[in-house]
Amino acid sequence: METSKVVLATGNPGKLKEIKRILVGWQVAAQSEFDIDSVEETGLSFVENAILKARHASQHTGLPALADDSGLEVDVLNGQPGIYSARFAGEQATDAENIEKLLSLLSNRSNRKARFRCVMVYMRHELDPSPVICSGVWEGQIAVTPVGENGFGYDPVFLPKAMNRSAAELSKEEKNRVSHRGQALQLLKQSLGH
Repeated sequence: METSKVVLATGNPGKLKEIKRILVGWQVAAQSEFDIDSVEETGLSFVENAILKARHASQHTGLPALADDSGLEVDVLNGQPGIYSARFAGEQATDAENIEKLLSLLSNRSNRKARFRCVMVYMRHELDPSPVICSGVWEGQIAVTPVGENGFGYDPVFLPKAMNRSAAELSKEEKNRVSHRGQALQLLKQSLGH
């Protein structure tokens, strides 16, 4: 498949950088370059929200669109923060505020098992009846205190399985090889014949 320009349905600069690093050779433009506001995430699942975002971006640009919806699922919190990961501590919450809320909820818990989940959707056009949907899961647990300067979101408190460092201590290359988003994007590339 030849790669045309693709609009990435996100306003998150961390996600944009990460996705561009993995999709080498693709012409990826952020929806902010087209002055498009983010769509309200009214879905009840990662899949629904990713489709909403991709359709919205494609509708406003006329281009194929790529969207991801991803988040952190903590077992002892019944999968929270889940689809509300970015706004766990409130609509305009910072990464630090979200982490603080998470750690306070886990303060007396011994089970800290968690995972990052990512659903990536590629829509050829806004009316695409069969979007390409790929997902990735990154297992681990939640640390007691944040460590590391790399990454974004919950990376400083996420301890990937079989690694002795937080996600925020991994290099960009290491993270992209093993992360939930890296897995989903590799599957997407394979699905589209890259």
